[in-house]
Amino acid sequence: MDGCSAVATFLTDSLELELGAEWCKPPCFSCAFDNREGKFFSGESYLASGALKRLILNLDPLPTNFEEDTVELFGIQWVTETALANSCRELFHLFRQQLFNLESLVQVSCDFGKIATLHSKADGIRQQCVTFLHYIKVFIFRFLKVQDAESHNLPVHPYEALEAQLPSMLVDELRGLLLYIGHLAELPSVTLGAFVNQNQIKLFPPSWHLLHLYLDTHWLVLEILHILGEKLKQVVYGRQFISQAGDNLTNVSLFEEHCENLFCDLISLALNRYDKVRPSEALMIDHYSCSCVKELWVLLIHLLDHRSKWSVAESFWNWLNKLLKTLFEKSSDQRRPSVSLTQAKDPLGFSWWISVHVASLYQFDRHGVSDEMRQMESNWSFTEELLKQSVTVQNSSFSISWLPLKGLTNMIKSPLSMLTMVKTCCCDKQDPDLYKSSSSYIIFLCILAKVIKKAMKNSGPHPWKQVKGRIYSKFHQKRMEELTEVGLQNFFNLFLLLAAVAEIEDVASHVLELLRFLRPASTASHRALVWKGQMAFLLMYAQKNLDIGVWAEKLSCEFQEKAKEFLVSKNDEMVQRHTLWTLLSIYIDGVQEVFETSCCLYPSYEHLLNDGFSMLLRACRECELRTVLSFLQAVLARIRSVHQQLCQELQKENVDLNVQSLLLAKERHLAAVASALWRHFFSFLKSQRMAHLVPLSQLADAAADFTLLAVDMPNTAPSDLQPQPVMSIIQLFGWDDIIWPQVVARYLSHLLQNSTVCEALSQSSCVSFQSLTIRSWIRCVLQMHIKQLSESDLLIDMNSEQAVEKEYMEQLAEMTRLLFKLSEVKNIFSKAQIDHLPSPEDPKQALIQFLEAVGMTYGSLQTFSDKSALVTKSLEYLGEVLKYIKPYLGKKISSAGLQLTYGIMGILVKSWAQIFATSKAQKLLFRIIDCLLLPHTVLQQEKELPAPMLTAIQKSLPLYLQGISIVCCQSQNPNAYLNQLLRNVIEQYIGRFLPTSPCVSDLGQHPVLLALRSPASLPVITTLRKHIVHTIRKSYLEFKGSSPPPRLASTLAFILQLFKDTSMAICDLDLLLPGILKCLLLVSEPQVKKLATENLQCMVKTCQVGSEGEPATQLTSLFRQFIQDYGMQYSYHVYSILETVATLDQHVVIHLIPTLTQSLKDSELKWGLGRNITQREAYSKLLSHLGQVGQDEKRRLK
Repeated sequence: MDGCSAVATFLTDSLELELGAEWCKPPCFSCAFDNREGKFFSGESYLASGALKRLILNLDPLPTNFEEDTVELFGIQWVTETALANSCRELFHLFRQQLFNLESLVQVSCDFGKIATLHSKADGIRQQCVTFLHYIKVFIFRFLKVQDAESHNLPVHPYEALEAQLPSMLVDELRGLLLYIGHLAELPSVTLGAFVNQNQIKLFPPSWHLLHLYLDTHWLVLEILHILGEKLKQVVYGRQFISQAGDNLTNVSLFEEHCENLFCDLISLALNRYDKVRPSEALMIDHYSCSCVKELWVLLIHLLDHRSKWSVAESFWNWLNKLLKTLFEKSSDQRRPSVSLTQAKDPLGFSWWISVHVASLYQFDRHGVSDEMRQMESNWSFTEELLKQSVTVQNSSFSISWLPLKGLTNMIKSPLSMLTMVKTCCCDKQDPDLYKSSSSYIIFLCILAKVIKKAMKNSGPHPWKQVKGRIYSKFHQKRMEELTEVGLQNFFNLFLLLAAVAEIEDVASHVLELLRFLRPASTASHRALVWKGQMAFLLMYAQKNLDIGVWAEKLSCEFQEKAKEFLVSKNDEMVQRHTLWTLLSIYIDGVQEVFETSCCLYPSYEHLLNDGFSMLLRACRECELRTVLSFLQAVLARIRSVHQQLCQELQKENVDLNVQSLLLAKERHLAAVASALWRHFFSFLKSQRMAHLVPLSQLADAAADFTLLAVDMPNTAPSDLQPQPVMSIIQLFGWDDIIWPQVVARYLSHLLQNSTVCEALSQSSCVSFQSLTIRSWIRCVLQMHIKQLSESDLLIDMNSEQAVEKEYMEQLAEMTRLLFKLSEVKNIFSKAQIDHLPSPEDPKQALIQFLEAVGMTYGSLQTFSDKSALVTKSLEYLGEVLKYIKPYLGKKISSAGLQLTYGIMGILVKSWAQIFATSKAQKLLFRIIDCLLLPHTVLQQEKELPAPMLTAIQKSLPLYLQGISIVCCQSQNPNAYLNQLLRNVIEQYIGRFLPTSPCVSDLGQHPVLLALRSPASLPVITTLRKHIVHTIRKSYLEFKGSSPPPRLASTLAFILQLFKDTSMAICDLDLLLPGILKCLLLVSEPQVKKLATENLQCMVKTCQVGSEGEPATQLTSLFRQFIQDYGMQYSYHVYSILETVATLDQHVVIHLIPTLTQSLKDSELKWGLGRNITQREAYSKLLSHLGQVGQDEKRRLK
């Protein structure tokens, strides 16, 4: 049963056929497919179509094809079951004829206009030829009968006779066909060039079709011969040809001959590619130029390996290796193959290259699907020969220029990795894959370590002395001078291993003596390796908690010397600088590892931090500075960590006096190391506070680390920072207004997140830590756009968040979050009765809410002392706020910066109005007004303001106007200067924002009018309105003689909108009505008259005369004065104006009749011409609008 089960399983696996799908055409080679979908081969290929699998499993080659009674071959109908036996020679002749036709098409000029036609013809010929070769396979499998040996003497049918001769005839015809088409490697260049001829429209020249037909023919001949052998199970002899060896030609010899020829062709094609491959690209560039050639390699792998398993045939690797070996033989060698191979320039490199790439093809299964876990046939014997030749050629130093074999000659990257490798060799438990991944030398070191450790464990130090003597004797001056780079690395690995398993000090001392024998004039990589080896010994000393004095002194002197060379080297000496920096970075990385892995820091550690760093820092560029500052931060962190451990040990109870003395000594050693850091690094950081060389983030991080070091060990700080080093450093990097805000935000964030430090500083009585930190935060928010000042064109249409670099915004948000945890900030929001603190994700909005909270807190205070204290504190928060925003107001424009500045300062003026009302804070308000609202450029009316600045002012002006008005109302001492400033601001910006066309609807968003509509108390609105009206009267309605003021129509439209938005007061009539009447009287422009009339109507309607109230009396008084001033000279215009008034309110004009009549009489008396009939008629027309009273006055005049 088990056997049946196994057979069933095999059959199930072997019969995985897609019988439901009909093939449009037999499989063929094709590289015209889209490989972006992860496919490796075309769907029409021999692999993807399942043709190879059917060949290996001995199944029907094409089960759904050639099933009809007749078959069309080369345009002729043939009987399917007999055509090949009856007409074998004729069919092969037609095949060669079609090949000739296709070769002829290759000679035709293939321009763009002919490509479609030529492609169609060539493709048709190729399909006919491929179909014929597939027909041969099917015919052999289905129709060819195996002749019974016992029936030879019996009479046979003529067809049976033909059929019996067919196998021999096929062998001859196939040999003839191969001779006709020749070798792939010998094809003309125009045909071989078709390998790389790919295009998107899938139209190919005849050369492409011819080349791929050759590939089809070469492969299908192998298939036919294999199927023939499987079918007949006996040797078939040819009758026309002999083999290359001179023997009778058989199907077996032809198969082997063709395999050899095909391998030679493929190797020759690969050699042509290898000659063009650069060493750096060798692993990336394959040995084939077309996926079809790749498929042919895969087909050969599967077919030949399959034949070798079931017969005595050679495997794929045997075929390939046999031919590759001939590349190393001389041309006269008798053992060379019958087919000549192209002579290789570098046979060893080529053999490695093609072996590596061919081995990777074993991942493809019979269907062309990649499976990296697929088992590969071993090729070790040939690889071993290549290894031997490589070692021989390279003088016992294994190296292939382009092939970095893992674990053989990999150079150590750092001292730590060198030490780690040695420790791995010393491990008691070895990696089971050691022999697969490591070189023979590493394996030797592992064995040596085990031997020494075992011997010393069993027999004490005597075996070590024997090994030491033998190894030491191998190294002398001449040997050290002859060491190559690989040899030097092996030297360090050996002695590091000896130091790890035996006497480290003895080994290190001997290494120092040997290193003196090295030649000074070595390569840069050689010197770098020496530094790495020495640093590895230093690191081993540190890890074993030994005094590093000898190594530290030697290495620090060398470092100091190289740092000095680096300082004096010129920037254009790039090679020299790179060489020096390689050594310096080895030292820096090694010292960092020493500090991070050491249990204690001894006095000798101070030597590692010498004056070389002072010179190095001055010579570094930004990328190099990043490395040095990273080292600094790591060392600072380690020193603080060790200090905290010592403090914890000293604080323990019942500490022994000897232990306490030892701990205090360690503390002194640590202080000496810390002092070296202050001496060689901090002065440089302080000098770079405003420079652009040091990366801002690293500058802030390093400064913060020094601050925390000063908190832990204040006595180690230099004298210029004493007696309070912490406050001195914070003043330098956190509170100084000249520092980049990016540095300040990051630096203070480090301190604020350290609750212990923050609490200690807050309780310090010498300085107000929280207030100054809040001031720095305000500056950081206001200056968030400082870096973009040179990119004004890019920022005009960007919002503030987009204009700020993402990293800084994140840092500012973090600083805001930490700042809002300060007790002083929490207290302000609490007193302002704001329960929910603003989100730190938007620092700008958080600042606005903080400023508003300060203003609300001030308003809630009751006592004078509390208010005075908060005023002082508030001014401390702001500091030199105008200096913070000054960069935005220069020649370089930042749209986002101006929007931020004017918006925040507007909020400040309004929300802090009560604070600015105090005499202590009023000076700052004056400076804000002068700086932002009334700068020199604004006062120049003929000069246009920059558009971004004008936009920012327009959006924020209502805040300023309301705030200043509040100050005017609540000022402790009435200030005429402040009132004048307010009027000056109003005067400037009424005109700046008047629309070009005097349309009332366009004035709805005028910032001065918006200030009256925004929420504010009535006294504030009244005060602001009064100043607006006074300003209009003085600056916009003042006639020079009879000449009207400029932009009069727009001014009248503004006044009309003002009346619509607010209620009119008595003072408005006194100030505005005379001017409006003048406009009606003296200006003839229709638009002015229309707007002036609307204003007059608005005033009259507002002051209805229905009652005898004050407004009506004031209105009558103003009209009376108007008549007295202009009635005699402009009587007709006056009457016309009053007619308009009479239509609105007769009572106002009726009260003016006596004045009008008197004016008429005075006019007639003045001219002395008696009654002025025309004037009286005009006056009578006016009186006719006044009802009975007017009629009575008309009778009196008559």
